[in-house]
Amino acid sequence: MFLLQCRPSTVFSGAPRAVAVPTPAPTPAPFVVLDACVLMSGIVRRLMLRLAASGVYQPVWSERIGVEWRRNAARLWAIPPDVLDDQWAEMNRHFPQAAESDLQAYEAGLRYSDPKDFHVIAAGLARRARCGLQQPPQVLVATWNLKDFSRSELRRQGLDALNPDRLLSLWWQADAAKLRDAIRAVPDDYVALGREPEPLAATLHRERLYRLKALVARDGL
Repeated sequence: MFLLQCRPSTVFSGAPRAVAVPTPAPTPAPFVVLDACVLMSGIVRRLMLRLAASGVYQPVWSERIGVEWRRNAARLWAIPPDVLDDQWAEMNRHFPQAAESDLQAYEAGLRYSDPKDFHVIAAGLARRARCGLQQPPQVLVATWNLKDFSRSELRRQGLDALNPDRLLSLWWQADAAKLRDAIRAVPDDYVALGREPEPLAATLHRERLYRLKALVARDGL
């Protein structure tokens, strides 16, 4: 079961009331809006979803993001639409809290990013609003198309955008142990796509995960 974690609860020690000291609550996993361009790669998509399943972050998307991904994947990779529909349905079954809807109101206040990507930002704003403003969560946009997003506009709204390589590298540097198992499975993902086995480093390089490749190599993975 995947729960929407917006506000951490305060946990108190078992000491007598007079000297009870609150234990710092763990920081909730950030929310990350997965842009359609990130979902396009069978390797990156599988890796990101494994990390979400292990609690590294909480995924966010919308039906429009799903439509864009499925339409482009069918056109570029010649994947049957019904196969993509099944994959999308499976993603939503595994992460029932990921989808945001009714985004028009959040798109209305945007001006400086590419209008074609307003809906991506709006998904993040909708999630941030749903969690409340008293303790706003960290909400990020994962996209390869950073040039289409105004960083200053996003930051005024309490969001930020990073490409997958930068995001994965930051997570690795913060706690590599949380990522190792998910990254070890990448060669199997590559074979599952019908390709001949190859070294992990080669796949990460092809997927433009250059920072992550260097960090993983130093780790000996």
